[in-house]
This record gives sequence, structure tokens and C-alpha cells, in this order.
Amino acid sequence: MKKSRRDFLKVAGLSAFALGSAAALNLGSAKAATAEGTYETAPAQLKAKRWAMVIDTRRFTNAADFQKVIDACHHEHNVPDIPGNQNVKWLWKDTFAHTFPDDPHGYMPDRIIHGNFLLLCNHCDNPPCVRVCPTGATFRQEDGIVVMDPHRCIGCRFCMAGCPYGSRSFNFRDPLPFIKDVNTAYPPRTRGVVEKCTFCTERLAKGQLPACVEASDGAILFGDLSDPASTVRKALAENFTIRRKPTLGTGPGVYYII
Repeated sequence: MKKSRRDFLKVAGLSAFALGSAAALNLGSAKAATAEGTYETAPAQLKAKRWAMVIDTRRFTNAADFQKVIDACHHEHNVPDIPGNQNVKWLWKDTFAHTFPDDPHGYMPDRIIHGNFLLLCNHCDNPPCVRVCPTGATFRQEDGIVVMDPHRCIGCRFCMAGCPYGSRSFNFRDPLPFIKDVNTAYPPRTRGVVEKCTFCTERLAKGQLPACVEASDGAILFGDLSDPASTVRKALAENFTIRRKPTLGTGPGVYYII
């Protein structure tokens, strides 16, 4: 009897090891984790050590320039258009004073002081939203992208309080009735969770640039900040740029050419 029991434990141990090894191999397979699930990656998937974005504010001269990139983002990710103060936003525009409140003064060019600027999640090096999340629903990937897992989100909104950029929205209502044209390729969120821009991780996994970048006609650049030959590094080397609230020590990954 003792020998049989010993044999049984050996078999059980080997089975557990095999299952664990299979899980580990699966984690290393060609898949990419995103805010809403796991997407099969393409052979030409886009990779970077540190993704970053550069927005050329000089190229946004009228309301249509802003709207086309906002619409592209919101359609791609089924962002609802809810009337009132409970609207959800991934990409939006605001004034200079609200975008860059650190040191505004009244002697800047009218284009800047009276202009609008695109806002989104800054995908920080040191994101406070990640530190305050009690469930790990928001986390930073190795490539610098801060993502959301709505299945882990308990709706506490600590991340919204922790984000100094106002980049997160809470689903107070069921979003589906407020989505005019549902994109079936991307799952919508549910009531009671937080959501935000994810730098289009699901598109990067397929070898595609973020939706806003494609729709901007060159006004928004995206690339590897760690690569001196990347488009973003070249743009930063050739232009004067600023970031939102850099003194907070968050290390924003979105730059603005002024």
C-alpha cells in the first residue's frame, strides 16, 4: 500500500510539473497581452523597448484636424459618446492652460495661448495609477505601455484619483447604447470599470501603428524612444518639445512639438 501511494505521488508530481511547463511555454508563445485580452501576433508585429509619441501641435490648425484622429481612436476601441459629464474619452482636446498648467503666461504666441491640444494617457515611466491600483488591473508593460485589464477592475477609481493627467474614464452606464458603429474586432467595456488609451497594443501586435497615428497624416509620430534612428527620436532632436507636468516625476511618454 505504501509503495502504491508513493508511486501515485510521483505521478501526480510529474503531471503538475508538465502542466506548469506547458503554461510557461504558453506564456512565451507568440501572443501579446492587452487591456482587453490576448491577441494573436503577426510575424511583423511592432516592438520597442520604450514606445513614445510625438504630437506636432503646428499641424492641428482647425477642429477637423482634431476630430479625425479622435474619431479614429474612439471608433477603433468602441468608446461611447455619452451626453453630459459622464462621457468616456481616450483622446480629446483642451486648452493650453489646462494641458500645460506648470508655467503659463500671457505673452506667448496666440497660436499657443489660445490654441487647443490633444490629450491622452501619457504612458508614464513611473505611473502613479499603477501604484494605487489594489488589484493589478492597471499595469505597465516592459515596452512602456500602461494598460488596463477590465476583468480585474473593481471600479474603486483609485487610479483616476492617482492620475495627474485626467486620462481615465469611468463607465457609469452601459456603454453599448451610446456606440453608433460597433467595431466587433475590439470588445467594449462594461459598466463599473475604468478605461483609457492603450497606445493601441492590439494593433501593434498585428504590425499596425496606433489608429490616431494613421489618421493624423503625419501630425502624430510613434516609435521607439530608445532607438536613436526612430522617428520619435529624430523629431525630438530636430524640434523643441514639451511634456505635461514633467516636474511630478512621472516621466510622460507623450511629447508635444510647440
